[in-house]
Amino acid sequence: MSRFFSFIFSGLFFTAANLFAQNSIHLPLGGNAWIHGGKTARITEKGITNWADPAEVVDVYVRFAKAGKVKIFLKASVDGKSKLSVTISGKSKTISLAGTSDQFDTGEWDVAGAGYVKISLKGISKTAATFAALSELIFEGSAVDEQTFFVKDSKDNYFYWGRRGPSVHLNYTLPANEDIEWFYNEVTVPEKQDVIGSYFMADGFGEGYFGMQVNSETERRILFSVWSPFKTDDPKSIPLDKQIVMLRKGADVHTGEFGNEGSGGQSYLKYNWKAGNTYRFLLNGKPAGDSTTTYTAYFFAPEENQWRIIASFKRPKTHTYLKRFHSFLENFIPQMGDLERKVNFGNQWVRSSSGKWTELTQAKFTADATARKGYRMDYAGGKDKDLFFLQNCGFFKDYTEINTMFERQSSGKEPVIDFKLIDQLPAGTSKQP
Repeated sequence: MSRFFSFIFSGLFFTAANLFAQNSIHLPLGGNAWIHGGKTARITEKGITNWADPAEVVDVYVRFAKAGKVKIFLKASVDGKSKLSVTISGKSKTISLAGTSDQFDTGEWDVAGAGYVKISLKGISKTAATFAALSELIFEGSAVDEQTFFVKDSKDNYFYWGRRGPSVHLNYTLPANEDIEWFYNEVTVPEKQDVIGSYFMADGFGEGYFGMQVNSETERRILFSVWSPFKTDDPKSIPLDKQIVMLRKGADVHTGEFGNEGSGGQSYLKYNWKAGNTYRFLLNGKPAGDSTTTYTAYFFAPEENQWRIIASFKRPKTHTYLKRFHSFLENFIPQMGDLERKVNFGNQWVRSSSGKWTELTQAKFTADATARKGYRMDYAGGKDKDLFFLQNCGFFKDYTEINTMFERQSSGKEPVIDFKLIDQLPAGTSKQP
């Protein structure tokens, strides 16, 4: 063969190999699977292990950008013989796993169009102690391209972050040249959207955050935290002169430290807030004149018709009024990262040091690195008349472009608050005037 034809042949082979590579992807189950039912199976960095209970279903999610055909192979190791059910878009097939092969063909499937596809795996029968150890799914076909999204690897702990799901934010547009002392926001979680693991953060600011959580089936919290100016994930390493100081707290409020995502002072009130009700969050922040700034958080529950003080913290090495206002929605439990949740934010106002109220009606939608990397695309935010909203997890079809600006209708409902009264009640309650 001449050098010319050898070059052409090699080029054709290289092109075909590239095309095949572009239409074949390997999805690691360690960052893209959830287990429902039963108690034996575990999700590890290597995939699904100890899968012995026939009641357990392994759900896997992948987002395709277009319609087409896809062949799916299951990479697994099996002792003895097993039969599994594979279900996609309401259609099921039974596959047999046996022998020395570690790549098992589940057949060819139709992808109807852009959006997430759920692949469910269920054990039918086995001759050994477990059905199989599963490590990945391999996709080939016309539906597969570079816009096929999933958690690609565990680098920088993204199996953990990917299973938690994308965090989404609203960054409010503030009035220019104003020293802001107060930030007011109203939060409503729609019914059935109060999923365990959710943090509906109302009043975010440059040095901390304030909102409400669903911690378990029986516990909910109103959480207020302020970061230390000393950058660390270990609160025990913060020097004394850079530690957050608790000045006062409300009745039944727990205070302490937090770490892992920055460190600082934390406070929370266990309060059984309810989906469908609207809760009010009020934050005060102002410099004290001694190179410290004091931050105080108040919470209004309609069930009690009163304001509660959550806590007041002093932050050292800081001289600032409130800034960088935002709200966010996150899931903090990886096992709950496949469940959708939504929250509405309304009637945002700020009050300057001169006593002037200004309504905030513009916000930019942003999302975290999990979303920006394309590892999770189930994120959304926007406005609905006089409300902003955030939505994440659950693998819904459409997503909102990051950095989109939204403007809600003005409510004109300036908050009615007796500031002297709420500031004089360290016990933490103040009847609404």
